[in-house]
Amino acid sequence: MTEIDVYLSENRERFEEELKELLRIPSVSTESRFAGDVRRCAEWLAGHLSNAGLETVEVIQTDGYPVVYAEHRAHVESPTVLIYGHYDVQPADPEDLWTTPAFEPDVRDGRMHARGSEDDKGQVHMHVKALEAKLRSAAGLPVNVKLVIEGEEEIGSEHLEKFLQNHRKRLSCDAVMISDTTMLEPDLPAITAGLRGLAYMEITVRGPNRDLHSGSYGGAVRNPANALASIIAGLEDQYGRVAVPGFYDRVNEMTGEERASLRAIPFDESAFRRDLGVETVAGEAGYDTLERLWYRPTLDVNGLISGFTGEGAKTVLPGEARAKVSMRLVPEQDPEEIQAAFTKHVLSLAPEGVEVQVEHHHGATPWRADPHGAVFEAASAALEETFGRKPLLIREGGSIPIVPLFESILQAPVILVGFGLPGANPHGPDEWLDLDVYHKGISALVEMWGKLGS
Repeated sequence: MTEIDVYLSENRERFEEELKELLRIPSVSTESRFAGDVRRCAEWLAGHLSNAGLETVEVIQTDGYPVVYAEHRAHVESPTVLIYGHYDVQPADPEDLWTTPAFEPDVRDGRMHARGSEDDKGQVHMHVKALEAKLRSAAGLPVNVKLVIEGEEEIGSEHLEKFLQNHRKRLSCDAVMISDTTMLEPDLPAITAGLRGLAYMEITVRGPNRDLHSGSYGGAVRNPANALASIIAGLEDQYGRVAVPGFYDRVNEMTGEERASLRAIPFDESAFRRDLGVETVAGEAGYDTLERLWYRPTLDVNGLISGFTGEGAKTVLPGEARAKVSMRLVPEQDPEEIQAAFTKHVLSLAPEGVEVQVEHHHGATPWRADPHGAVFEAASAALEETFGRKPLLIREGGSIPIVPLFESILQAPVILVGFGLPGANPHGPDEWLDLDVYHKGISALVEMWGKLGS
């Protein structure tokens, strides 16, 4: 065993106990009653980064929650990697669905159950411990490292762009590494090389100035709920293709290299269906499930609000109906163009007798990585050496808006190396982190720093 292997083995239990301390802090950024805990979590992280051996550690106040910044300077000519993560977490609701309380970490079947264990405190903690192991070794940490750990990711990273702009020179780096994604299996590492973007819209249809008796007025007044249903039906054709004119203008077909990469993914569609409790998959005709999830854009209704929705019956003709609609976008699609095209199409579908309004809530730019360069090569080699299998290049159907933000402001490539697992319930009850993957991930990060330094 190497010196670092011995250190990691001897401190295995301590690492887990420290992770429990971090997870006990209810750093819920979405609720003001936890504001003190969010700031306490930032201070906790800062203290442990100092203990790990980082020379510069600061808690930098923003107009919202603080950013924890840390830095290690090896040599002016050494490569510089900036690590991004977040210490804020989602609320525990619904609390009654947790097996054990969300902020009382509990280890069951080799998994650490607690809010934030996978998203993203556990993965941030892995980086802290890997840096500690390297800094306390005889060889030391041979590369320059900077950390930006924010406390507002779960509320849209509202103040992160301003922070990056204000500290652009200080944050300059050769690459940005983010661990807030997943692997496919416990023994199969992955590097995420693409994210879908987002355009999130809301449609409001207004008719009469109040809810009406459906018997007294039905048939004589345009029903906003019926009108909304008609509009929604016009958003997609019978083949599962989005009917918004121009929606696919910037969508490119997969390359041969992308198709070959997709064929290497061990995807079990039967298991996918069983997990969801559905008999069949569905979506855009002509594409399989992974193609639909990773390489094709979508349009989905996320919420419908209208009329009487309580138990039993109430014969009401609603005065208003609303639908929340999200569109996941692929690289080259422009969220602002899609928002404008969607709005124009919805208004063209509006029947007479109602007023239709379309509101844009938020969006995210789609992103695709260039999986080459020193950091990608070092990360790939380290993951393969630790897990025993070459990491797969995968994509993520969701959006991480800060990824293109880092690239555009810092002019540095981003690499996504995640250690979560499918079914880990981030944002849901009984969130968990596999502890074997947690420790292997620390070892892989240690190996990566060594390879990058050489």
